[in-house]
Amino acid sequence: MSSAAARDGLLLVDKPGGCTSHDVVQRTRRIVGQRGVGHCGTLDPGATGLLVLTLGRATRLTRFLIQAPKVYEGEIRFGVSTDTYDALGQVTGERPIAGLTHELVAAAMPSFVGTYAQAAPPFSAKKVDGRKHYELARKGEDVPEIRKEITVYSFEASGRLEDGRLPFRLECTSGTYVRTLAQELGKSTGYGAHLASLRRTRVGPFRVDEAIGLEPLAALEDPADGAWWIPFHAIPLPFGQLVVEPRQARRLLHGQTVLVRDLEGEEGDWVKLLDSRHRFIAVGTISERIGSGAGIVQPRIVFS
Repeated sequence: MSSAAARDGLLLVDKPGGCTSHDVVQRTRRIVGQRGVGHCGTLDPGATGLLVLTLGRATRLTRFLIQAPKVYEGEIRFGVSTDTYDALGQVTGERPIAGLTHELVAAAMPSFVGTYAQAAPPFSAKKVDGRKHYELARKGEDVPEIRKEITVYSFEASGRLEDGRLPFRLECTSGTYVRTLAQELGKSTGYGAHLASLRRTRVGPFRVDEAIGLEPLAALEDPADGAWWIPFHAIPLPFGQLVVEPRQARRLLHGQTVLVRDLEGEEGDWVKLLDSRHRFIAVGTISERIGSGAGIVQPRIVFS
């Protein structure tokens, strides 16, 4: 695809293992022939699955899309702990699992459901004074604990525990470290554990079975040729939308506020703004409510 045919929209990619999310972005830039490519939430190098890429004008919507809830499937191995909390790290401890049962693990998993502050693993991309955690950890330096509020909606076994390995399914908010969940589950059972494999199957409304691999993508003349492509005007956002009149559209495109008679939502709410032809022209906020149904909408991100 040449740069002359640059597009705006979302591209759903099935990330392979052994590469970073940034590697996928770089490869996609070369494939589609445009620099304006970003992503909505990283996957660790060892993980596979759905990576939502933003192209062109859609890169300005990352802040809204990156917060979408995620669904993962994977496997946890008990009896072996690693420094990275996954299969890529160095073994830090081993314990026989003769006494470990499926019932013991299954009973411990619900305790991780809910909203709480989760600590980032030592080997992560979190930064301290401009240095990433994994850079400190590799040099044997102390890694300060940084916690972030997450919500785990469900965390359950998707199969039976066999040979110390448990398949699982997880639904959680953005920013959740699955490696940390695996490590803490192992600690809570007393046997230790690490994340053996991970695959992201869903990001908000997007599913991995709609995504395309990098090799098939590279073979296409046009990436907008299947379920893996979401055109710019059709991008779903996690808030309501409003179709405006031509005069209002002109004001919005010039960064001016508009008065809307029948407006749903509260002050501060975001709204997706479409013109009379249902073209996506802006993202705005409700800056003021007037009376019972009217309100003022302020454009925040405007697309020509």
